[in-house]
This record gives sequence, structure tokens and C-alpha cells, in this order.
Amino acid sequence: MSRCPITYEELPVGSSYSIKGLRQLSRQLTSLLDLPYSAEEQRQEALRRAGKMSVQGLQLKLSAVLNLRDQRFDLVDRGGRFLLKPPSADYAELPENEDLTMRLAAEAGIEVPFHGMVRSKDGSLTYFIKRFDRVGRKHRIPVEDFAQLTGSSRDTKYDSSMEKVSKVLDNCTFPALERAKLFRRTIFSFLIGNEDMHLKNFSLISIAEKTELSPAYDLLSSTLALAGAAKVEIALPIRGKKSKLTRKDLLEYFPSYLKLPDKLIADIMENFNNCLPRWKELISISFLKVDSKEKYVRLVEERAARLQLN
Repeated sequence: MSRCPITYEELPVGSSYSIKGLRQLSRQLTSLLDLPYSAEEQRQEALRRAGKMSVQGLQLKLSAVLNLRDQRFDLVDRGGRFLLKPPSADYAELPENEDLTMRLAAEAGIEVPFHGMVRSKDGSLTYFIKRFDRVGRKHRIPVEDFAQLTGSSRDTKYDSSMEKVSKVLDNCTFPALERAKLFRRTIFSFLIGNEDMHLKNFSLISIAEKTELSPAYDLLSSTLALAGAAKVEIALPIRGKKSKLTRKDLLEYFPSYLKLPDKLIADIMENFNNCLPRWKELISISFLKVDSKEKYVRLVEERAARLQLN
């Protein structure tokens, strides 16, 4: 039984997307054509257009708009409302990994933008995410990543710590609320093996005179993508440590540093505990290969055990 790459719903024979998935993209969509590029052609397009995009990074990206008339995504150099991430030539199943991981984050109470996957002409899947820094055709919402806010660069985005990251939240309208969000995202990243939460993967967004953490993005199980070759467990150290993190580091020291009340910490961890069965269900119906699904589940179980979750 095939599934919709936008909603994970089971599909009838001959369907590529569920009605619900199409409606989430736009109520005007009745179908969605495959991207007219192979995975390799998408990578070449991303390299060719890299200097023209306002969002860049190590993972290749394309800017796109949803063409409602022709029922497809069109690539653009400017003014895109979606980012497309094609399969990597170096790491297996990145679109499937990122899409699943973002779903796990949403289950854990982390705000994420609308996202999913679109089929390509060669049968591969490309990850898409709707930009949260755009309203209408021209209006841009102020967003600054933590590298910008701390005077760091792409070359120094790992030269920080989670303690320093937390200090950036003093710029928010309600810092205490944002520190709780940061704690939740930190625990999530540990549980799913995301070792790449560097300064550019945190941002502040300002809407209606309120400054807060932006929706989460670039969430990926890098442990899975690197086939277990990752040398650290977190990109920015906690208590000076990037690996061999303990329950004491994550559930005693760090929330204490963030000045979070014990009741809030307990509630967040209970939520994670309650999420684990649903996470395993989502992993089981995801678009990862069977072997990757098994590895993802084992990873989550091992990390959960280290935090003494059930």
C-alpha cells in the first residue's frame, strides 16, 4: 500500500497524493505533477542558482513557487514561497529523514512550518518546506539567525555553546517562554540524534511587535544520515560536553541554567515519554527503507533509556 508523501495517509491504487495533502498545499489543487527534474538535475540546478538565493547552506536547496494553474512547483531565483531539498549524492534518504524528523518534532509540541515531499520524474522524493519569513508576494517577516545575532559566520557557527545560545533569548519579548522552547528542542535533538544544531539553525522572528524563536527547521537525524559515524551528540556543547551527555547534564544542569521550574521540566519530559509510541508508529509508516526505520527506532530507544524515559 503506497502512502501520500505529504500526509502519510494510505492511497488508493493510482493516486500519488491524498486529497488532504493537496488541500494542505492549496484548496485550489486537484492534483500535483511530478517535478520535471531528476534528483541529479535538481542538484545541478541548485548549484547553478546558489548565488541567487537568499537562503543557502551546505545542503543543496532550490527556491520554488506553487503554480496553481499548472498544478506543479516551479523553480524561481527570487520570491520563492517554498524551499525544495533534493536527495543528496553523498548521504542516503535525506528528504525522507528530514520530513519524518520534522513530524516527530511536531508530535513533541515543537512548532514547525508546513512541509512534506514531492515526487520527481525519476521516482525520487524531494523535501519541501514552506517559508515562514514570507507573507503575500512581497512582505518579508524579520528573521535573524543566531550566527547573525552573535556576530558569528558560517565558518564559526559551531564556536559557541548552548549556554551562550540561551543568552540570545534575552532579546525575546518573553524570555522565560523561549527558554522552555529551547529546552524542549535540545531534548528532542538528543533523542533523535540531531548533532547539527549550530548557530544558524536557531533564529528569532518578530511578528506584531513580538520577538520569539522562529518555527524549527533543518531538523534531521544526522546520526542516521551518517550511518552511525557521528563523533558528537550535540553541535554546541552543554557543560563543555558534546558527547557522552548524561541525564544529569540534560535534565538537571541545563534546565537549572535556564532557570526552568521543576514542574515545567517534568511536564515536558512526560510529554516526550507519551510521544514515544506515536514516534515509533510514524517511523514505521515513513518513507525510510526498512533497515533505516529499524535503526531510527533503536536510536530513539537508546537515547530515551539514557534519559530514563519508558
